Amino acid sequence: MSRFTVYPAIDLKDGQCVRLRRGAIDEATVYSDDPASQARRWEAAGFAWLHVVDLNGAFAGRPVNEAAVRAILAAVSIPVQLGGGIRDLGRIEAWLAAGVRRVILGSAAVREPELVRAACAAFPGRIAVGIDARDGMAATEGWAETSALAAVDLALRLEDAGAAAIIYTDIARDGMLSGVNIAQTVALAERIATPVIASGGISGLDDLRNLSDAAKKTRIEGVIVGRALYDGRLDAEAALAVVSERDQKAAC
Repeated sequence: MSRFTVYPAIDLKDGQCVRLRRGAIDEATVYSDDPASQARRWEAAGFAWLHVVDLNGAFAGRPVNEAAVRAILAAVSIPVQLGGGIRDLGRIEAWLAAGVRRVILGSAAVREPELVRAACAAFPGRIAVGIDARDGMAATEGWAETSALAAVDLALRLEDAGAAAIIYTDIARDGMLSGVNIAQTVALAERIATPVIASGGISGLDDLRNLSDAAKKTRIEGVIVGRALYDGRLDAEAALAVVSERDQKAAC
């Protein structure tokens, strides 16, 4: 059984650290105007990874918050995975060279699956696929559009690409503190061999424990947490204690 990782989210909009509700760009709550400082706080709390998304870039189809991302990379030593507006090999290579550990391809996975395959081949272990689902269907363009492709079918189509992970987000739950969609996340993880990172809806320790328990029998390897951490509903120390306890039991 692999280690289970909690990824604190830093979502960037107009240079600030925000959280959205169900992906609505006009429903942003600002939590910090200094994303680099926020990144340092998550590192100091003991988190082993950061999950960073350029929200403006996701809608624009090109990087927008580049200065904020570079400030985060300069501020921390823990690995960073980055998504949002990254849609060609040149940009992927540039971000990896700049210090990003793993690039996330979302809309490109739906619209340009061959880009995903090429990127995975060129940068093994450093490409993740973001699958954002609305009512089970894959969404694109910063969640503004919903495709005709089922999320699970998209994952299956890309199963042989060699992605390091599938990041699966239930849009209806994202930022709503309504509980992670364990059933759909498990159903996806049971269909594919690629590790799955859950996202959307974590509201507290019970959600984290339940997902961690589900991960013992599947390829779920982690979870992205945003609003619950920022609002204080989920204490960083307590969250990491749950993960540590799980990993210790797994090692026995």
